[in-house]
Amino acid sequence: MSSPLRKPLAMALGVAMLLTACAATTHAKPAGSSPAARLRQDAEAIHALGISGVQARVIAPDGRQSVATSGTAALGTGRPVPSNGYFRMASTSKTLVATVVLQLEAEGGLSLDDTVDHWLPGVVRGKGNDGSRVTIRQLLQHTSGIPDGLPGYTTPKEYYQQRHNVYGPGQLVARAMAHAPDFPPGKGWAYSNTGYVVLGMIIQKATGQPVHQQIGDRVLRPLGLDHTRWTGTSATLPRPHAQAYQLFGPGSRVDVTDQIPVDHESLSWVTTTRDENVFLRALLAGRLLPPRQLAEMKQTVPVSAEVQRLWPGGRYGLGLVKRPLSCGGTYWSHEGGDGGYITLNGVTDDGRQSAVVSMSEARGDAPEHILSQENAAGSLIDHALCDAL
Repeated sequence: MSSPLRKPLAMALGVAMLLTACAATTHAKPAGSSPAARLRQDAEAIHALGISGVQARVIAPDGRQSVATSGTAALGTGRPVPSNGYFRMASTSKTLVATVVLQLEAEGGLSLDDTVDHWLPGVVRGKGNDGSRVTIRQLLQHTSGIPDGLPGYTTPKEYYQQRHNVYGPGQLVARAMAHAPDFPPGKGWAYSNTGYVVLGMIIQKATGQPVHQQIGDRVLRPLGLDHTRWTGTSATLPRPHAQAYQLFGPGSRVDVTDQIPVDHESLSWVTTTRDENVFLRALLAGRLLPPRQLAEMKQTVPVSAEVQRLWPGGRYGLGLVKRPLSCGGTYWSHEGGDGGYITLNGVTDDGRQSAVVSMSEARGDAPEHILSQENAAGSLIDHALCDAL
């Protein structure tokens, strides 16, 4: 299990994926509570764990929105968490990348069976890595075996040393190529940030435009997501936002808001709970992809045996995660987390009910604290989605 620090595996899963895997898979709903009251209770339960700030939003099938906040936007101020506050999208942006890839596939601009070498000859090479054997589908589904080589911090000192470092996509891939593959392509599952760096490079090669421009043109503007923005190498967020904190250990709580995401080409996105809900609903409702491509996205594979033991029933598609609900059925999501902001989300299969909870503190001090944070956030998502079923 990995803690929500800025290091390869934690960033890769948007922190929360592996940790949510540790959480219980059944969450009892409080008896006699309305959905809005339950949302407030669940947000307060997360704050009660010591999390500085929480904001959550649920959109029901009829479009009605329920919003809850708890805690403070900045420690020591008492300032409330803004319900429309920006936060770093982190690895939830991988679903944006996957959506663009599948749109290009629908248009005939590329094939999911294309190899990396077809688009980027010689980029994935060395230590047994071979881009002629890795396909775009495998990159999307984390079955490529490409190792994760992203830099990261695990202590306050490392945070202050590294927070403004800037890396190009080629540099990040080269770091990974210094390591042997995790397994032969298609013969296992291991989350790889590097794989999505490569996907961003392929999108640019196929379209002549950087991945963030393609996401803006193809997803954000058509949906009117004016509060989902690419920040590039900026270390700050638009206002309003809650400050982000990282708890490294007793007496070591650090404000980590000021930093540049390592993979700034793909991960430098900020969003709001409203925009993230709208994006996930539109995706699952079929507004962004033709039926064949959406069906491809929802073709899942088992995760690694280690993660499967922690995350019973969870499976990974093409940039989308399938999770079981305690009330029966399943939902789709892609968590995000880095540098203090931890976000869980979920949407029903028909795209009609959705929920997003963003926390502005990451408990990285002890496994039991990480688990309690993720379990409480997972309960909020489960309750919100089960209300629609």
